[in-house]
Amino acid sequence: MLKNLFSHYRIKNCILKNRIVMPGLASFLIQDNGVVTDAAIEHYRRRAAGGPAMVIVEACAVSAEGVVSHHQARIYEDSFIDGLSRIADAIRSEGSVPALQIHHGGRQTSSKIIGRRPLAPSPLRCPAIRGEVEPLSIEMIQELVEKFGQAALRARDAGFNLLEIHGAHGYLINQFLSGFSNIRTDVYGGDLQGRARFAREIVREVRKRLGPDFPLSFKISAQEFVKEGLDVEQSIRIIGMLVEDGIDIVQVSAGNDATPEWISQPMFMKKACLVDSAEQIKKTLGIPVMAVGRINDPMVAEEIIAKGRADLVCMGRGLLADPDLPRKASEGRLNDIRMCIACNTCMESIFRKGRVECLVNPSLGREKEMEIRPADKLKRVMVVGGGPGGLDLAWVAAMRGHEVHLFERQKFLGGQLIAGSSTKYKKELSNLIKFQLNQIEKYGVTCHLGEDVTRKTVTDFNPDVLVLATGSIPYIPRIEGVDKRAYATFNDILNGTGPIAQKSIVIGGGATGCEVALYLAENGSEVTMIEMTPRVGNGLESMTKKVLLGKLEKLNVRMLTGCSVVGLEEKGVKALDQDKKEGFFEAELVVFASGTVSDSSLHESLKDLECEIHQIGDCFEARNAKAAIYEGALLGRSI
Repeated sequence: MLKNLFSHYRIKNCILKNRIVMPGLASFLIQDNGVVTDAAIEHYRRRAAGGPAMVIVEACAVSAEGVVSHHQARIYEDSFIDGLSRIADAIRSEGSVPALQIHHGGRQTSSKIIGRRPLAPSPLRCPAIRGEVEPLSIEMIQELVEKFGQAALRARDAGFNLLEIHGAHGYLINQFLSGFSNIRTDVYGGDLQGRARFAREIVREVRKRLGPDFPLSFKISAQEFVKEGLDVEQSIRIIGMLVEDGIDIVQVSAGNDATPEWISQPMFMKKACLVDSAEQIKKTLGIPVMAVGRINDPMVAEEIIAKGRADLVCMGRGLLADPDLPRKASEGRLNDIRMCIACNTCMESIFRKGRVECLVNPSLGREKEMEIRPADKLKRVMVVGGGPGGLDLAWVAAMRGHEVHLFERQKFLGGQLIAGSSTKYKKELSNLIKFQLNQIEKYGVTCHLGEDVTRKTVTDFNPDVLVLATGSIPYIPRIEGVDKRAYATFNDILNGTGPIAQKSIVIGGGATGCEVALYLAENGSEVTMIEMTPRVGNGLESMTKKVLLGKLEKLNVRMLTGCSVVGLEEKGVKALDQDKKEGFFEAELVVFASGTVSDSSLHESLKDLECEIHQIGDCFEARNAKAAIYEGALLGRSI
């Protein structure tokens, strides 16, 4: 079924067993002094064990001032070779080719991290970090070229079989390549030939150090989506030069420090959104290419390879979500794959928590501690609530050998994920529901649907363990007129059961409010969104927020911030602005998207029972699907 995806491929002396590559992704499991941890080794071993042909280890800094994070891997001293070699050995032991990416952050770092002004080709600040920079002299440039060459030798000595030079995503090499960030007037600036000089010298130096037979890749942002930035035509010319200098394959990415949504594309972008540029480069130059960007589905990957659009496909976030994706796909177990939903939780957790987390895979970065083991004592487990938390707990507990019964008052499972996955941009959330339902069936969970659980239900069932995962309900503020006119909740709209009116008001401008507003606006409604705080989009991951707010602006959605709704009337709503000035806003449809509250009523009636009782997810505290899944996963492993 996937014969092209699982065909062999050769890059010089490097033989790949299939066409799936894990690209370099920051694990944030490296210690702040660059030391490789056991957790990092297990992270890479686990990904390799899942069956990709090659695993490219995250970007390793070639010099101390090129580090972009305290948790970045490093390769600028021989002392780092041992730790990196342990990763290479772990990858190889699982039958995958170990590769490594070398990198310099340039201006895209902070003086707080490196203890000095960041280096850059020109006196232009990073659009994201905005700190002062130090333009590189020609002598300093030559020193960096040498450091890239030294790093390449260390990578080979550590046991890696392919090297990739990171020339994308707004980091130093990309900064030189792009007119957006390079305004030099010497030999390293000006026209494309001058801007490409730094990258060409690095490639030539690395090729000289490694010899003619060692496979060498270059990662490029073929499109930057900014004024004066790279486009595919320029990138083709650059790659043509780099082929002359010694690269064997190119990984075709996109975006820079001003357009990060093209680096890690959210679910509001289409699948395989960068394959067109990879295909154009391959057809023009005849060089092997790796495609990247929202390729999370083996069927999509198969089509890319079958049509000759790329030679290899990179599945980064897909392998974070399910490290066994390649093996499951090769065995035809597509329903068993825990698909990445492009929620970008992995990226947001890096920025907010300093570690990588995944909404659909709670064991990411905790592979050893969250290993699923058979239960010591088998129990009768009653789970009330078929949302994401209850589902995850149920199948994990059943997998461990417990007798698990799942009760849900609705006649279907999925909870709020059902509403969340109904709009066209978020349909991939349904993949998570499908995965969980498949596991429920696979491990023999008994489901009781359309059953409203009471105290008597519980006492009659007599469980050893009772888990309440009853979720949350939409919050409706007790404001004037709320009991006198009709309104809808976000669930009504996102489920597709609510009306579409000519004029609509959405009360609440957080993540859910924005999604409701987009759905209504795309269906022809004139939408006003009213938010109490100074900004809309609170709670949205930053790249998703940028894309989503851009869509709302294009659809002319009116966004009122610092504004509180104080009453509903037959023809609209009354609201106060930040100066307490009252206004009236006309609307045929009013939608509440002002959050949720825990549905803990059942727990109150049961907490005196003698059986072991747990609460997880929103019924304990209204939060999100990620928290519910994580709590369900932990409890399912510990019962």
